[in-house]
Amino acid sequence: MNTVEMREGEIGIDPPLVGRLIARQFPAWAALPVRRLDSTGTENAMFRLGTELVVRLPRHPGAVADVAHEQRWLPRLGPLLPVATPEPLGHGEPDAGFPWPWSVYRWLDGRNPVAGAVAEPERLAEDLGGFVSRLRRIDPHGGPAAARGVPLSARDEPTRAALAQLTGRIDTAAVTALWEEALRAPAHPGPPAWAHADLSPGNVLVGGGRLSAVIDFGCAGVGDPAVDLIVAWNLLPRTARDAFRRAVGAGDAEWARGRGWALSISLIQLPYYWHSNPALAENSRHVIAEILAEAGAR
Repeated sequence: MNTVEMREGEIGIDPPLVGRLIARQFPAWAALPVRRLDSTGTENAMFRLGTELVVRLPRHPGAVADVAHEQRWLPRLGPLLPVATPEPLGHGEPDAGFPWPWSVYRWLDGRNPVAGAVAEPERLAEDLGGFVSRLRRIDPHGGPAAARGVPLSARDEPTRAALAQLTGRIDTAAVTALWEEALRAPAHPGPPAWAHADLSPGNVLVGGGRLSAVIDFGCAGVGDPAVDLIVAWNLLPRTARDAFRRAVGAGDAEWARGRGWALSISLIQLPYYWHSNPALAENSRHVIAEILAEAGAR
């Protein structure tokens, strides 16, 4: 369970506070037990409410806008997707000493897969590819711009700053060369499309070897959907990447941009979460190692 402060402005959230919020705003659920959930998440605190519900509360000011974002877009996107997504059942208001809006969702069964220990990687790869492909086909008209749907060049400055912080910890010369290779990939040629934009192991639920749900749509929006290819490196083994790529239908340029996104996100996360979130830091190291190994095999 991650209760270490990772960002400025975080506030303490515990089961008694959640119980007070529920009792004051959703009295029909007031008798249900509240239990904090283990999570590697950095934006929100999650609490199981009874057996059928989950309460999600922003941990810091930067996550507050995601509440209204999900409340607006999940009811539109969720019914069109091939796996379960969070279903908003309640929109909480600031109250009882908690300063921000918050949400109640229906509970989704499943567990987070672990990179390097995926039970049936090709089946999961095909399921993930089907999810990404279907999301891209949803009408983007009126959709919000995805912060991660921008050209890779917009990530150059923070990525190089992270590389400077990682000197002596990783092979920065080799990784810089791979980053510069990604920057040379052709830009997204088509119209903007929907992307989840944070398709990481912590936002994927599996059951019986299959993808059962995708959660956390706080980054979802329209732009270059290549960012959703990051799951090929942050979760899937090399042997399953081709199955995922075929299911998505990604060409060479898009695949190169997706690999660039996976590298950039991991490089920026690694020094930031080195001490405060060991699970995220370890996944970032995994991604960097996978991309280096893949380049060496080319």
